[in-house]
Amino acid sequence: MTSTASPSTTGIRAAAQRRTLTVLVVSQILSGAGLAAGITVGALLAQDMLGATGLAGLPSALFTAGSAVAAITVGRVSQTHGRRPGLAAGYATGALGSAGVITAAVLDSPALLFAALFVYGAGSATNLQARYAGADLAPPTHRARAISTVLVATTLGGVVGPNLAAPTGDLAATLGIPRLAGPFLLSGAAYACGALVLALWLRPDPLRLARTLDTAQPAAATGAVQEAAAPQGLRGGAVLGALVMVVSQLVMVAIMTMTPVHMHDHGHGTAASGLVIAIHVGSMYLPSPLTGRLVDAYGRPAVAVASGLTLLVAGVVAATAPADSVALLALALALLGLGWNLGLVSGTAIITDTVSLANRARTQGTVDVAIAVAGATGGLASGVVVDLAGYPVLALTGGVLALAVLPAVAVTAHGR
Repeated sequence: MTSTASPSTTGIRAAAQRRTLTVLVVSQILSGAGLAAGITVGALLAQDMLGATGLAGLPSALFTAGSAVAAITVGRVSQTHGRRPGLAAGYATGALGSAGVITAAVLDSPALLFAALFVYGAGSATNLQARYAGADLAPPTHRARAISTVLVATTLGGVVGPNLAAPTGDLAATLGIPRLAGPFLLSGAAYACGALVLALWLRPDPLRLARTLDTAQPAAATGAVQEAAAPQGLRGGAVLGALVMVVSQLVMVAIMTMTPVHMHDHGHGTAASGLVIAIHVGSMYLPSPLTGRLVDAYGRPAVAVASGLTLLVAGVVAATAPADSVALLALALALLGLGWNLGLVSGTAIITDTVSLANRARTQGTVDVAIAVAGATGGLASGVVVDLAGYPVLALTGGVLALAVLPAVAVTAHGR
């Protein structure tokens, strides 16, 4: 079907999309460093302050729970005022949470630490919400690739962040701050800079411009775009998209959270766990361009199935890897990140395909709440499972849970 959109409208949309992606790439590089640095030592900081492993998963649960609240807030602000104020406010809140974590470490206050980690979760939610902004102005047939461009930008910061855990710890020590709180110095600065970039340069606002251009198109053109945005077999499949992302997040967070603790308990230092998490975060985002092309070329369901299978393999490798093998743990975490990436890009494309512009930001925020709740559940349960049954049981259970994606895809396919 040939689009009837005017050449001028198409040119405006294309130019604005290029600028949007450029600004989002810069902000995502910054926020990736902030996100990954905190992940690396969050569980270790709690373990050090509490003196127990059973609650080491609580930091992950708290900042993912905080991300649930932030996701719906950022979604509603974006729905009403546009992506720019929603995303900028989210990153600024993440920076505030980072400052709170540092203060809690200095005061040795677990209560303040937990409250600050909850606020810190806003950075994680915003980092994920930014992928939707990349798709607002993208043509339906290139939507997954636009999403993947935003995601891959997180890679640089995400890989650099964990590897700065030791140097930022040294910096913190010279400032009289507990060494494990050092990475949160980086997180706070990175999130604050990300907020500033978006507030100053994300103009025109992609969601508001997309609505304006959509309204300006003739009815026939609007119908053509909506038809293209909902591939055959996926109309009404928003539940599938949400489920794919929820399962991917649950499994990924649970295994990722306890891997640094598992390594620490077997004699590995912060540098080794930082390297493994860096490889993991890189695998979460670096494959995004290829994933986007696969999703656009072979369909959303096929890549969703690949996600479930990859997460299963990751769980098996993590469960069977010798505790002294950094290489095998790194491989397991790389597969874990890849499985999450396949699920996130395919699930996001399904959601964006099936929701109209009029309700898009609000719905996306609601979906990301479910994702955050899944992450909080995985993070909280992970410490308990490891405390009671061990890390291999946690990893294997997570891998098996990932297979829930397969029947969901099958049921959706047969229901269309």
